[in-house]
Amino acid sequence: MADRDHILVTGAGGFIGCHLVRYLKRQGYWVRGVDLRYPDFCPHTADQFFLLDLRRPEDCLEATRDIDDVYALAADTGGRGFLLSRKVNTTYNNVLMNLHTLAAAHTRRVKRYLFVSATAIIGDAGPPQSDVISPNIDGAALLRQHTATLEQQLLERLCLQARIDYGTEIGVVRLPNVFGPFSPWEGGKERAPAALCRKIALAKLTQTSEVEIWGDGEQIRTFCYIDDCISALHHAMQASHPISVIPSPFAPFTINRLADLIANVAGIQIIKKYLPIPESPRHDTAANTNIPSISAMEPQTPIEQALATTYAWVEERVRTRRLALQPV
Repeated sequence: MADRDHILVTGAGGFIGCHLVRYLKRQGYWVRGVDLRYPDFCPHTADQFFLLDLRRPEDCLEATRDIDDVYALAADTGGRGFLLSRKVNTTYNNVLMNLHTLAAAHTRRVKRYLFVSATAIIGDAGPPQSDVISPNIDGAALLRQHTATLEQQLLERLCLQARIDYGTEIGVVRLPNVFGPFSPWEGGKERAPAALCRKIALAKLTQTSEVEIWGDGEQIRTFCYIDDCISALHHAMQASHPISVIPSPFAPFTINRLADLIANVAGIQIIKKYLPIPESPRHDTAANTNIPSISAMEPQTPIEQALATTYAWVEERVRTRRLALQPV
């Protein structure tokens, strides 16, 4: 690493972004973080942190000034709850942010650019139009899923096209479901591990046993602990593949199994209450054996340890929230 490479992390106020900034600082890089807000649950550790709106071309040019490498994480995104309420301006935000950041990086002649995508949303082109307008199907949920899929595919292809047109090291990396401390745990943007940690922590603290599960709990998901994800992201930037995927270090398992694992960590028995929701994908990974896999460079975290650390952090948030709401 010659003369301390200057790194930009967009979306540095988010869950993965704030962890990535910390990791890169430990590796000796000079890091600039950019977001609309500071991290929610921890102080930032960047050398510089700019509050910028990456939907604006001039803000992207400011963000990429004197930068060598860009980790493009900025996104208006969330878990299943967010997807079900997704609005058209979500796609507007994400396309503008990534188009302008990519263009600014080219103008600033950055050395390497890594767009962070997701395996959970990349699949086929979506449902047929007849399904979207069928009176027997929740067309709104299908359309939101379809739009999210097409949006992600568009952004990936734009990066791959720019790699050809600009002749620079622009890559795409797809992540599985990532979990760990400092992640959203309430409000709709949380993903399944944090949501279940919150529900099980509340059951434990209120001495109840019923825990709500969306759907039938048999949806199969792949997960990656945040420390393993961050190490693999750094590896993906160095590898410079046009497109790669960070595989889950754990075997895929169902939401029911995930709930059981977290309940075991919490030390309680739970009764699952299943809630009907619009149909979600039964499996979140689109298999593509032609895409290189990028794993963490450090020893990977066992699932029990990863869930225990995450659950402890979420339980403390739930406990603190309950105490704050109690009457004086």
